[in-house]
Amino acid sequence: QVQVVESGGGLVQPGGSLRLSCTTSGITFSIYTMAWYRQAPGKQRELVATMSSHGSRNYAEFVKGRFTISRDNAENSVYLQMNSLKPEDTAVYYCNAKTTVTMFRNYWGQGTQVTVSS
Repeated sequence: QVQVVESGGGLVQPGGSLRLSCTTSGITFSIYTMAWYRQAPGKQRELVATMSSHGSRNYAEFVKGRFTISRDNAENSVYLQMNSLKPEDTAVYYCNAKTTVTMFRNYWGQGTQVTVSS
């Protein structure tokens, strides 16, 4: 059974930092591209950052220079370090695991709430 579980969300003041974690089980983690998405109330889900199985990273323009994605294949986990948080970063953050090795597989976590407010 595949599980994708996010943690680390919470309430933080503008300018603060949070570190999200996503732990997986039931998949061969090292072959998956891992990604973080977010969805604010009334808005569509949007891509925040990705990290491929080879270690290449991509970021949405609105988080470049503030957020860092990383992964630990030994721990089957991916992380999102979020610095200089802004109120507009408030959203539910979702972890995604995707691969096309042998066949397409795509898994989502349940999400973790991040609220940036004073």
